[in-house]
Amino acid sequence: MIVKDVITYLEELAPLNYAEDFDNVGLLVGDKQAKISGILVTLDTLEAVVDEAIEKKCNLIISFHPIIFKGLKKITGKTYVERTVLKAIKNDIAIYAIHTALDNALKGVNDIICNTLGLTNKRILIPQKGTIKKLTTYVPTKNAEALRTELFKAGAGNIGNYDSCSFNTEGKGTYRGNASSNPKVGKKGELHEEPETQISVTFSKHVESRLLSTLFEKHPYEEVAFEVTTLDNYNQNIGIGMVGELENSQQTEAFLQFVKEKMNVSRIRHSKLIKKNVSKIAVLGGSGSFAIAAAKATGADVLITSDLKYHDFFSAENDIILADIGHYESEQFTKNFLVDYLSKKITNFAVVLSTTNTNPVKYL
Repeated sequence: MIVKDVITYLEELAPLNYAEDFDNVGLLVGDKQAKISGILVTLDTLEAVVDEAIEKKCNLIISFHPIIFKGLKKITGKTYVERTVLKAIKNDIAIYAIHTALDNALKGVNDIICNTLGLTNKRILIPQKGTIKKLTTYVPTKNAEALRTELFKAGAGNIGNYDSCSFNTEGKGTYRGNASSNPKVGKKGELHEEPETQISVTFSKHVESRLLSTLFEKHPYEEVAFEVTTLDNYNQNIGIGMVGELENSQQTEAFLQFVKEKMNVSRIRHSKLIKKNVSKIAVLGGSGSFAIAAAKATGADVLITSDLKYHDFFSAENDIILADIGHYESEQFTKNFLVDYLSKKITNFAVVLSTTNTNPVKYL
């Protein structure tokens, strides 16, 4: 197995197309064609993690957070980032970061938190726009069914819980090829009329390359007429944060204690406890102050997140309880999830869970 094979598995789970624009995800260090001796999964890649990878004979580190976030102009070992990258390069260790691609995945960071808390009726808190596209093409009617089938196989026509979705209109196509043309239907230099079907299918943007390759390969015409447009529709399966419901409502203080136990945290910073009982819970792993308004809009009783600043707590405005459990704490189970996922995909060698605690925040 080579690095590229593992990347394929990871991007089936969390396509990089859905990572946030500010992020730096994917293979950060190393060669995609390198043969793998072992995989180490961590939340953060630090020097100590690279040392652990060396000790455990792992030459691929799967990291949630990217060690290279901003551009590096020098690699001299002056900073912890430079020292980590240097050590990885010297020891032929590849580093792959998944970060906000997994944040925005349906079965990702926030789903892990929901499952840990036993939430049901889960849905995306902030659906991502610009992730649904539409392909429209025109094909001889006699070839329409075959082309549609191939487009469906390539990933088109999936809407929520439905697949093989399309819209089709019958019409008449006209064209005339010039002297350099080689028409599959009709003759060059002659105006040709052909009964055609207009096929429209929606698709998720990460399959666009595969879908267009299929279109060009399977379409019978020499020149394929097609349009790709980006839709404003929200994608109910892609986006950041989640909202779900407790099986039974809980008294507020008891619920926060429950969160401490389930999320393995020693303390929770929170806004005023304005409700006696809570049942609808919003979650957003990592820094989540930007999600306060969205959580309120869903009618959530509590937003569980991290990195809230002093003035963020005023934004609760007696409408919601804001609970800051810590950045590391909100994402800590992500590496366990990735180990479980990859272990099911890769059976010829062990996927190793890092035992290095990379939490930079300490408490007295």
